[in-house]
This record gives sequence, C-alpha cells and structure tokens, in this order.
Amino acid sequence: MKTAIIDYGMGNLHSVLKSVQAAQKMSGSPMEIYLTDQPEQVAAADKIIFPGQGAMPDCMAALQRSGLREAVADGLKNKPFFGICVGAQLLFEHSEEGDTAGLGWFEGEVRRFAANQHDAGGNRLKVPHMGWNTVRQTRPHPLFADIAQDTRFYFVHSYYFAPKQQEIVLGSSEYPHEFACIVGKDNVFATQFHTEKSHDGGLLLLRNFLNWRP
Repeated sequence: MKTAIIDYGMGNLHSVLKSVQAAQKMSGSPMEIYLTDQPEQVAAADKIIFPGQGAMPDCMAALQRSGLREAVADGLKNKPFFGICVGAQLLFEHSEEGDTAGLGWFEGEVRRFAANQHDAGGNRLKVPHMGWNTVRQTRPHPLFADIAQDTRFYFVHSYYFAPKQQEIVLGSSEYPHEFACIVGKDNVFATQFHTEKSHDGGLLLLRNFLNWRP
C-alpha cells in the first residue's frame, strides 16, 4: 500500500509527512508514505493526502502550474482522499479569496469570516481565526473512530466552507456562529483545521484514514 502526500509547492509539507508517519506507526499496518510532485507517483498511490497552506489563488495556480491538477482530479474519483485546510477549500466550486475557481468536487463556495464579529462576552473576534476549537461530529464516519465528541483541533483560517448540500457536512465548529469544518462523501474526507498541528486528535484522524477502506 502507498500513500502519496501531494507537493504542489504550497503547504506545511514536512509537518504533514511526519504526522502521517507517526499515524502509520499507530496503525501498525505496513505502508509506504511519500511526498511527491510527480503526477505518475500520485497515480501509483493507493491513498492521497492533499495539504495546503496560504492563499487559495496561489495554491490553485501552483496546482495548475505543477501539472498535478489532473492527477488530483483522478484521485478524487476512486481513491481514499484526505484534504487539509486550503487543500480542502480547493475541493469546492469557488472561493471569495481572490474570486478563485476551485476544483468543483463539492458544490458550494468558500467564504470569508465577517469583520467586526464578537463573542458572547462582547470581545471582538480577530480574522484569521487562529487557535484551538472544539469540533462537533454531526454525522457518523469511520474516521471518527476513538475520537471523542467535542475534541479540540487547531485552526488557522480566514475563510470557511459554505457547502450547498448539508449532507456532506461531517463536523462543525463555531466562530462565533456555527460553520462546517469537516466535509466528506464516499471516498473523500476533508478538514478545515490542520491535522498535523492537532496533536492526538489529528493523529487519530490520520491513523483512521490510513486504515480506511471506503
């Protein structure tokens, strides 16, 4: 079994690699895990992890420039696929960030948090949303195995998922209003938060992904 972590020049790649390697040890299953910017190596993988960090227009341009867009599109069709942060946002049709077209795998868009929002105590909320937030699992999923409801995960983002179809929403968080932070359908699972920065919860998600047979 092979898991490819896609390197299109944007993302916290070495942290992602280390966390996936740690998750592989937890899983106990033999698997080759590698970073790659080569479409043929993505095509040869059994599973795909699609990280991303930074501005969506830059990430989309880098994906196109690298020649990996078609390999990503093919992987979405028939392989276990895990999108992280901007790598998850890219799966939607459109983002308000730079008025950018995404891959269109999920219907919906990516919207910016409104300015001048306040929490229940009247404190102004900064954008980007940065730090640890609880995540509510809204639908059962195999990747939630051994992860308690309301586990905290680490976020760094100014934009959030706004899917057209609520049935793809698997988890939500609040800032200050509820927003979707995990989406998925069939062989695709994607998180707004950074699994590689989320300690035990993030490692369990990655372990469960490596063991997943959708």
